[in-house]
Amino acid sequence: MEDRKIDVLLVDDEAIVGNRLKPALTKVGCQVEVFEDSKEALKRIDEKEFDIIVTDIMMADVNGLQLLEYALKKSGRTKVIVITGYATEALAREAMAKGAFDMISKPFRPGDLREVIAKAAKALGFEDKTVS
Repeated sequence: MEDRKIDVLLVDDEAIVGNRLKPALTKVGCQVEVFEDSKEALKRIDEKEFDIIVTDIMMADVNGLQLLEYALKKSGRTKVIVITGYATEALAREAMAKGAFDMISKPFRPGDLREVIAKAAKALGFEDKTVS
């Protein structure tokens, strides 16, 4: 695959999440856009195809599962990783059934997310250039 940065969209209504994760992902060669407003994120998904979308599940207006479904309708190749502070088995099953690539429970370390992003990037055919 061509040598380009991995385009990541990060959606979480808590600013601290984006503030912590964006630098960690940028450092390993990802191009990261952060949205706290899930409706704004949907508009951005309309404009651009992302390689990987990382979304919180519990958000006002549009929740992470709705965002997941919308993103996958738009592009079947996008890998969606859901993050949640309310990880239940039922929620994990529902997210996976709807096509999520993986799910991470909060709190997690940036390294945990980098590992999952590296797996998703590999599944997309990127050379293994993201390191955890």
